[in-house]
Order: sequence, then C-alpha cells, then structure tokens
Amino acid sequence: MSTQNIFPSSTKIFTPGQPAPRGKSLITKGWLQEAALRMLLNNLDFEVAEKPEDLVVYGGRGKAARSLPDFHNILKALQELENEETLLIQSGSPVARIKTWQNAPRVLLANSNLVGNWANWNHFDELEKKGLMMYGQMTAGSWIYIGSQGIVQGTYETFYEAFQQHYKGVTKGRYVFSTGLGGMGGAQPLAAVLTGACFLGIEVDKKRAEMRLKSGYLDEIHNDIDSAMNSLKNSLSEGLAKSIAIIGNVADILPILLERNDFHPSLVTDQTSAHDPTYGYVPQGYSMEQVFQERKLNPKKVEQDAMQSIGKHVRYLLELKNRGIPTFDYGNNIRAMAKKVGVDNAFDIKGFVPEYIRPLFCKGKGPFRFVMLSGDSEDLKKADQALMNLFPHHNDIQRWLSLAPKRISIQGLPARILWLGYGDRLKAGLLLNEMVKSGEISCPVVIGRDHLDCGSVASPYRETEDMKDGSDAVADWALLNAFGNISSGASWVSFHHGGGVGMGYSLHAGMVIVADGSQEASERLKRVLTFDPAMGIFRHADAGYESSRKIAGEQMNRSVEADSPYFYPRYLSNAEVNHGSKDLVYKKE
Repeated sequence: MSTQNIFPSSTKIFTPGQPAPRGKSLITKGWLQEAALRMLLNNLDFEVAEKPEDLVVYGGRGKAARSLPDFHNILKALQELENEETLLIQSGSPVARIKTWQNAPRVLLANSNLVGNWANWNHFDELEKKGLMMYGQMTAGSWIYIGSQGIVQGTYETFYEAFQQHYKGVTKGRYVFSTGLGGMGGAQPLAAVLTGACFLGIEVDKKRAEMRLKSGYLDEIHNDIDSAMNSLKNSLSEGLAKSIAIIGNVADILPILLERNDFHPSLVTDQTSAHDPTYGYVPQGYSMEQVFQERKLNPKKVEQDAMQSIGKHVRYLLELKNRGIPTFDYGNNIRAMAKKVGVDNAFDIKGFVPEYIRPLFCKGKGPFRFVMLSGDSEDLKKADQALMNLFPHHNDIQRWLSLAPKRISIQGLPARILWLGYGDRLKAGLLLNEMVKSGEISCPVVIGRDHLDCGSVASPYRETEDMKDGSDAVADWALLNAFGNISSGASWVSFHHGGGVGMGYSLHAGMVIVADGSQEASERLKRVLTFDPAMGIFRHADAGYESSRKIAGEQMNRSVEADSPYFYPRYLSNAEVNHGSKDLVYKKE
C-alpha cells in the first residue's frame, strides 16, 4: 500500500486526552512505531480513558505513562525510532533505544515489577511517590486498551456460561447484580444485556456511570433505590433486557436491598477496584470529593476505611450466596482483601475462571482484539463481515459478531474484541493482513489481547486459581509467554505485575502485533499468533487438563508443513503430574 512518509524536523507534540492520529500519513519512521504511538494516544483519548489528564486509563491508577514529561519523551522517542531499533520502557518511563533488527519488537515494556519480598502496596507507594514507578494494570501500561469493550466479550462469555450452568440458558426475566462501573466493570451491564438478561448495578461515582450511559453500555441511572427497582421490575415483567445503575456506596445500598422482598438477582458478582483499597475502592461514608482529597492527605486512613468497607461488602455477598444465588468473584481480589480484615470464609465465593472460563483456556481460546489505525468505522464493518464469513460454522463467533456491532459504540479508534482459539487467531490475523494488502481495509490493523488470557498470566486468585496440579503461583509460564512473543517478532511486548488484583498477586505478559499488509508482517503473524495461544495449551496440558493434552497430542502427531504453520508448536513434556489433594498457601495468607 502506498504511504506518505513524513519525517518532521521537530517532533509533533500531543496532549493527553487528544485523539490519536488517523489515516495513512505517518509521523514516525514505520508502521510499527506509528501503531505504538497511536495506541498510546488512544489509551488516553478522552473517550477512552477515565482520567487522561492524570495519565490514568482505568482501574484506579492504571496508567499509560509515568508522568507528563515521560509521556512526551515516549512520543518523541517513537517518532525518532528507527526500523532496526527497540525502545525500552521501565514503568512508564522511556529509558533506552537499543539496536536490534527489523523483526524485533519496536517496544518492550516492563511495569510495576518488584522482587517478591517487596512486592506489596507499601513499597510500591514509596517508589511511586519518588517518581520511580507507575502501576500499569494490564492493557493501560501496554497500550492496547480499547475502552470498556476490551472485556465485554469475556464478561459476556462468563455470564452466558453461568446462565447455561445454573438456569439451562434461560435469561429472560432474570438479572445480574454487580457493583462498580469503571473501566472494567463498565462492561458488565452491556454483557448482561447481550445475553438477554437485565442488569442492576451500584456505582459510587456518578461521573463513571454517566460515561457508561453516554457510550451506550448502560441504559439508566437512578439516584434512589425505589425508582431503580420499579424500572427493573417493569423490564423483567415485559421481558426486556435493560441495564440499570443506582448511584451510591455498596456498603450503604446493598444491606437495604437485602431487606427488600423484590431483590432476587440470578447471578451476583463485583467489579469494584478492590485490588487497590487506597486509590481504587471508595470507603463507606466518603463523598467522591472527600476521597480524592483524603487520598492525598491521609492515604493510610483511606486504606484502613476501605478495607473495613470491603469486609462489609464481602459479608453481604456471602449472604447472597447463602441464599442460594450463584455468586462469584470477577477477578478484583476482593476476597483476599476481605480475608485480611477477618472475613475468614471469603473464599467460599469462587472465582469466575475456574467456575466458567477455564474450559476455554484449555483449548487456547482467549481475547483477540483488533484496532483500525485508519480511524474509519467502515474498515471495522468490513473486518466484522469478513470474520463472520471466515468462521461460518462457529456459532459462538456468529452470535457475538451479530450482536456486538449493534450495541458496542466506538470509543477512540474503531476496535473489536473477539474470543478466538488456537489456529483461529492465526486465520483471523492473516485475513486482516490480506485485507490491508489488497486495500479493502485502508490502513494497517493493530492486533493484541488482554493479559487475561489462557497462557500469559500467573494469578492465583484469578486466571490460575485452583489449577489442577496446584501450580497456581508458578510464574514461569507468564515469563515464557513474553520471551516467546519477543522471539516470534511481536510488535511490542509487555510484562507487568499486579494488574487487576494488586501488588503481590499476579505476573502477566501482553503482546501486540501489527498487520500492515506486508509479507514480513504475514510471517510475523504466523509465528506470534501460533505461539501465543499455544502457550495456553502448553500451560494447561502441563497442569494435567485432558482437553489440553488431547489437543497437544494431536499436534505432535502432525508433520511440520510450511503451509500449516499453526501445527508447528510441539508440547514435549511426558511427565505425570501429581493431581492429589491441593493443600497450598494461596488461600491461607
């Protein structure tokens, strides 16, 4: 494809909140650098980020860059970066440009990583105050956040499977109850509605709820319980799928709901930023203005008050579970926080991954997200249709792509999230690359994923909770995922600590690859989109999951053929794993 190259005598200056550049004109020296620059800016687009002026993308304090000078220095470095160089980012600060080669990643990012004994919020907070570190969350610090859409399908798949297990798939006249409508929780109202159910949520920050209302992820906001419940009852009786939010603190509102005769949710979960009690969770009794002020003046008191509120919150969730309502943790570490303040049975609430998602992980299935660097929504429509044509017999893909374009609004650059398995991620990536090559899609496409993936995370209270062999806390797999994606030629690779569950609780890797229509991109896509999902199969096969071992065995019996790149990975271990009773320390801290 023809591209107008612009090599400015001075670098272009951007402001956090400003939309990313669109179209074919480059302000960098190559599409890989351009993609990184545009995605960093897209993370902080005012349509996408929660607090772009503070460089915060989502999750309490998940940032895209450490400071404003660091933000400008990263953009300057990306504009100057050669096609055989790699930029190194240390917790949101650019530290070096190194000579590599054309197929190496253009950017390597490491965020929030601390040596084990010091991997806690207290030590992190000291470093952050000194300007030495930032919290990268998952896709905030790896520049592949796409707004609330980023986890909509994963949440949808979770709710869909939960309704299948508990209600034989019947969603009409039922509703999901949850709390928190931030960058992650904001996906839950829409995901519930897409299953055909209603949603009732509590959000303490009205501005966040209004942001979800504006983007179409939420249908109604209410300031009092009675009006919200009346609207919910009307929707349920009419068989409508509607999402409703009550503004207030969960510690105030949930005990009132528990006393009502008309409060009967079908599924219960939570998506507050409980992983970060100081800067994420809002304690009972605090207004939003007060909590912002007290976080600066008395952060320890905020943390202590938040922990007490979290304890109350989890006790209320346990009460719902005791009433026989399916209640599950959605990966924000709220159970561990509650246990620290005396809720000894907090882990009676199970996690969403072992309950509903692990069978997908065992097959190498996980989030495949792609972004149109053109900024043209027509390119996204073409990609959606092409992918529906590519997978005509995949009922789940057909179902999702028939729903998502109708309900998911564009935030920032046009993007889509689509859960795909081993082999299918490669087929999709190669198709998008061919569409760029032919001009059917007008600009290169960024392909990435959440770190919540089948083989890239060690998180004993979320992605790797209750592994069959007890290997919940083994982080080697996340490191190998990062190493393998670097070796395979991903466009940028990240490795983070703590995303989603907080310091000390997880290590996770992310990857992004650019489909620019070139033959070189095709070769890189074959390597990366083969290896990355295969890592999920390797990880779960090693842990003793039979479905993963079956897939791995099938691949081992195939010949290595040049025209079948996705049959290349070989799972080598024949070791028998002890699958006896698991009595490890993950829930005894």
